Amino acid sequence: MKKTIPTFKTDKEAEDFVATADLSDYDLSGGEVVRFELKPKDKSVNLRLPAQLLKAVQDRAKRVGMPYQRFIRMALERALHDPK
Repeated sequence: MKKTIPTFKTDKEAEDFVATADLSDYDLSGGEVVRFELKPKDKSVNLRLPAQLLKAVQDRAKRVGMPYQRFIRMALERALHDPK
């Protein structure tokens, strides 16, 4: 049986734990993938969309747990990285 990940009060505690613990001893099945956006956004775009398309994007973004504008940005990034 694997150990459960402890709860940390600070980021420093979490960093110290990860730096020293053997994570293969712990149950990571409840973890979530998190994508951090570190680059500043310095340009804006005004885009007109059909209401149905915007609603579909907002619904899908909500289902995956992110703001819809980030969802659109990620879709654009994926389209640019697609080798086709």
